[in-house]
Amino acid sequence: MNEEATTENSNEEAKPAETQIPEVYTLRGWKEYVGESLLIIFSVLLALILTEFINNLHERKELSELQDNIRNELITNKKYAQEQYTYNQKVIRSIDSALADPAIQKKIINNDEFHLKYIAPQGVLYRFFDDVAWEQAKSRNISSKLNLKIISLLSNIYADQTRIMKVEDEVGKVILSPEARKLENAHITLMLIRDNYSAWAVDRAPALISSYDEAIKELEK
Repeated sequence: MNEEATTENSNEEAKPAETQIPEVYTLRGWKEYVGESLLIIFSVLLALILTEFINNLHERKELSELQDNIRNELITNKKYAQEQYTYNQKVIRSIDSALADPAIQKKIINNDEFHLKYIAPQGVLYRFFDDVAWEQAKSRNISSKLNLKIISLLSNIYADQTRIMKVEDEVGKVILSPEARKLENAHITLMLIRDNYSAWAVDRAPALISSYDEAIKELEK
């Protein structure tokens, strides 16, 4: 028994002692924590500032493009408005001549047909106005980026363009009426056409052309 005990003790003594790795703790002062916190805050603020700066550049570029597109569209539409105005005045003079001459009336209304070419050889509307740039700008919420004066001016311009082009529908209603195909109604029919031209287009054109000039100048600023 003693021999076995001695052997066990000897085996235990032969086992190497377990190596213990000391734990190292890094002691950091409050200044280091504050410094790291400030660095994080600075990095976040810098990222936000850069993002805002880039967004502002993008918005300014987009606004500039929208304004240029509207301005170019207004320049074209002003030209169309002037040409349409000149044409409409000729139409009214032709109607006045027809009102004073029954022979012309017989040419206009003949065999149950209304021959528009004798008073409006190029059709009711000589020009059509564009509004693509304006519609695109509205879809990009341009009203929040321009001052109230220019937004109001542009809204009125494009509304007047629509009203002027409405003359085609109104004159069409008169011409397509069965009563307009009767020679005995020629005078009243021509008067109705003349009134539509005056009310929807001719009387409105001078103010519209003036508004174009004002809006184009505002968009150049």
